[in-house]
Amino acid sequence: MTSLRSRAVIAKYRITRRKRVFSDVDKLHESIRHPSAVPRVPRGAFRGCRISCHDVRGFPYFRITPESGPAPYHVLYLHGGAYVHGIEGAHWHFLDRLVRTTGCAVTVLLYPLAPEHTHREVLPVVEECYERALGELAPDRQVVMGDSAGGGLGLHLAQWLRDQHRPLPRRTVLISPWLDISAAHPAMAGLDRTDPYLSRPGLREAGLLYADGLSPHDPRVSPLYGGLDGLGPTVVFSGTRDVLLSDARRFRELAAQHAVPLDYEEYPGMFHGWMLQDLPEARQATRRLAALLESVPAAR
Repeated sequence: MTSLRSRAVIAKYRITRRKRVFSDVDKLHESIRHPSAVPRVPRGAFRGCRISCHDVRGFPYFRITPESGPAPYHVLYLHGGAYVHGIEGAHWHFLDRLVRTTGCAVTVLLYPLAPEHTHREVLPVVEECYERALGELAPDRQVVMGDSAGGGLGLHLAQWLRDQHRPLPRRTVLISPWLDISAAHPAMAGLDRTDPYLSRPGLREAGLLYADGLSPHDPRVSPLYGGLDGLGPTVVFSGTRDVLLSDARRFRELAAQHAVPLDYEEYPGMFHGWMLQDLPEARQATRRLAALLESVPAAR
């Protein structure tokens, strides 16, 4: 059974009609307002850490390093937002929880957003940020992690490294991942009815803005079609009230077919991005993620 706190969040989404942003294409366009100022790390987050801001191709990224000693691994985090919305407070608070739980270092990239920027600018920025943040670390100290659209970018990075015949990270972690921007899978119709947050019309529109004329099935924008052969250890977290659960389950099926070492975590009653929230289930999932990151990856 879902916690009272989780049910309250779902009820709030229903009452405030939060889903309209994605069920109504006009509302989606109204929601796309990209601030000119660089978002700041929330006051009080990441206590006991050094925080520095850097730049890659004109876009900022934050490096967060615990002062207590060497981090066991370094996470490159790619936030969600359907490629059109920027980082939110929930992302920062989740990462603060992750750092406190694991002692890891984190790099957070504020990559360019559609419609001003498309996959043509986004992917090179993500790849170069990987080089700067993780490229010189041993693979067993590298973690690529992302939620929603950031999960799609994380899978793209894993495929990009594989295609260059380079060592793969210790783990690639996909949280409520959006892996197919077409949002056309038949299972999504039923999931849409129970999802209190996301909806297919807005996802399709956001995907088209990001793809900018590219086919929605092109693996550069929908990495589910990029092939999973040769990928390294991967972790997926999803929930059963998330319209993108169909992407997670399709990934699980393909991973089994292609012998990808996969830890798949599906939480009953949880909605899109629930793991970023201040919820009992999110704290439990963070502890589970910490244990998976600490463990030795399964052999291929």
